[in-house]
Amino acid sequence: MSIHEVFMPALSSTMTEGKIVSWVKSPGDKVEKGETVVVVESDKADMDVETFYEGFLAHIIVEAGETAPVGSAIAFIAETEAEIEQAKSLANSGGVAAATTSSPEPIAATTSAATPALASQNGSNHKEGRLVVSPRARKLAKELKVDLTTLQGSGPHGRIVAEDVEALSNQGKQPATAPVAPPAPVPTSAPVAPPAPRTPAPAPVVAAVPGQIVPLTTFQNAVVRNMVATISVPVFRVGYTITTDGLDKLYKQIKSKGVTMTALLAKAVAVTLQKHPLLNASYSDQGIVYHSDINISVAVAMDDGGLITPVLQNADAVDIYSLSRTWKSLVERARAKQLQPQEYNSGTFTLSNLGMFGVDKFDAILPPGQGSILAIGASRPQVVATPDGLFGVRQQMQVNITSDHRIIYGAHAAAFLQDLAKLIETNPQSLTM
Repeated sequence: MSIHEVFMPALSSTMTEGKIVSWVKSPGDKVEKGETVVVVESDKADMDVETFYEGFLAHIIVEAGETAPVGSAIAFIAETEAEIEQAKSLANSGGVAAATTSSPEPIAATTSAATPALASQNGSNHKEGRLVVSPRARKLAKELKVDLTTLQGSGPHGRIVAEDVEALSNQGKQPATAPVAPPAPVPTSAPVAPPAPRTPAPAPVVAAVPGQIVPLTTFQNAVVRNMVATISVPVFRVGYTITTDGLDKLYKQIKSKGVTMTALLAKAVAVTLQKHPLLNASYSDQGIVYHSDINISVAVAMDDGGLITPVLQNADAVDIYSLSRTWKSLVERARAKQLQPQEYNSGTFTLSNLGMFGVDKFDAILPPGQGSILAIGASRPQVVATPDGLFGVRQQMQVNITSDHRIIYGAHAAAFLQDLAKLIETNPQSLTM
C-alpha cells in the first residue's frame, strides 16, 4: 500500500502553526509531481504548497479555514485510485505510519525553508528529469513566452523563480538552444476549459461588536510575537528636522515616470547607510553583524489588521525608477499575501512612514534582528529664519530614529541623520543617478 501523509510545512523559521487558506485540489483529484495542492497562510503571506508525489488526493484532514501545528498531518495522498477508500478508512486511525512501508510524504513549498529536497545538491533545477519551478515563475513564463528549459534557477537549491524569468525576458532574446521538434498534433476533441487562476480572496473584515472578543489573525499574532521580542532590547531615540523643498521639487518632476516618495526616501536612506555601516548592522551574541547588503524594509499596514515589511533589496545600488517599480509590485503582492519570505524578512534597516497620514512626529518600535528603524513624519510648511537674517517658509519633516543601544550610540545615530539631511536638502538630484 502506498498512502502518504501530507504534513503542515514550516514556511518560515518562526512559524509554529499554519492556517489552510484553500485546497486547490479536491478529494479524488489527480495530483502531479510539483503541482500545487493547498494554499497555506504563514506569518506574513499565503504560500502555494506543492507535492513531491504523483497520485490522488485521497482525504483532507484539515479543512480550509482551520489551523494545524507545523509537522501535523493535513491530508492523505494515495498513489492509486484503488487506495483512496483505504486512505479514508485510515483517517480515524491516527495516520498511516504503521500501515505503509513508504515514508510519509513531505510537502514542497515556495519557500527556501521548506524545500531542501527540491533539487539535487549540485544546485541543478531539475529533479528526476523535471524542472523545479515556483508556481509564480511558471505562470510568468507562460505569459512572457519564456522557455523554462533554457534557465538556470537562482532560487534555493537551483529552483527557478520569477526573477529568473523576468531577467531572461528583459534580455530581448533567449539563449541559443538545440532545435525543438514541433509538438505532435493533438486529436480533435471537445475543448476543455483551463482551470481559473487562483485569486486570493480578500480577508474578511470582522466588525467590532461591544463586548465581543475577536481572535487575532495570523498576521496580528506574528506582530505580537515580534513586538514582545523587542522588550528586552535597550533602545534610544534621536530626532531631526529635515527641509524637503528640494526633495519635493524632484518628486514633482519625476512622479509622472512612476517614481514614488517611498522609493525616494528609501533610496536616500540606503545611500546614506553606505557611509554608516554600523546603522545597517545588527546585534548577535557573537558580536556586531555587519550586513553585506543594504536592504530597506518599509512598513505596510494590511487590510485585515496585520503589518508587513516588504523589502527593497540593495536599495543603494538600484536606480530610482526600478526601485519604484519593485515597490509597487511588492505592495500589490503583500496585500494579496503573495510575497515570498525573502521579500519580507531580509531587511537590514526599516522605514515607517506615517507622514502620509498627516502624522507630524512619532516613535517607532525596533524590529527584531535589526539595529535601527526610522520614523518619518509629514512634510509641512514652516516659518524659519533664513541665513540672511530674514524669515521664510520652508517645507520640513520630523524624523526619529530608534536604535539598538547595545551596538549603536547617540553620536552614531546623530551623524547618520545629519548626513541624511544633507543629502535630502542639498543634493536630492543625486538620487536619480
